[in-house]
Amino acid sequence: MTHRTIFPEGWLPAKGYANGMLSRDGTLHIGGQIGWDENRQFVSDDFIGQMRQALKNIAVIVETAGGSISDVTRMTWYVTDKAEYLARQAEVGAAYREVFGKHFPAMSMVVVAGLVEDAALVEIEATAHLA
Repeated sequence: MTHRTIFPEGWLPAKGYANGMLSRDGTLHIGGQIGWDENRQFVSDDFIGQMRQALKNIAVIVETAGGSISDVTRMTWYVTDKAEYLARQAEVGAAYREVFGKHFPAMSMVVVAGLVEDAALVEIEATAHLA
């Protein structure tokens, strides 16, 4: 086996993608996470609420694979509103630290016109390396 699909217990199945794929070498690729919960219900219509939930989803996927937040090495953020992101930096930082503490992997931010789920304001994908 070269890889294993990571599927958090209690989550509705992903449709047409995997939430996480763990390679034999310990690399965990985490598909883009948005601000919905395990039932695919958005927890908020607010950027910060959705961001926090997307980060929590990443944490659950990493933990399901047997890792921890400190194993995350890279994130790519896709946001639909650059001005809101920039205007709310203090809140972004506080919400980030609630989930990831002071662990800051390599990150990129991409501003996009929209996401597949119309209600989504942010999508975050990540890579982790599990020992």
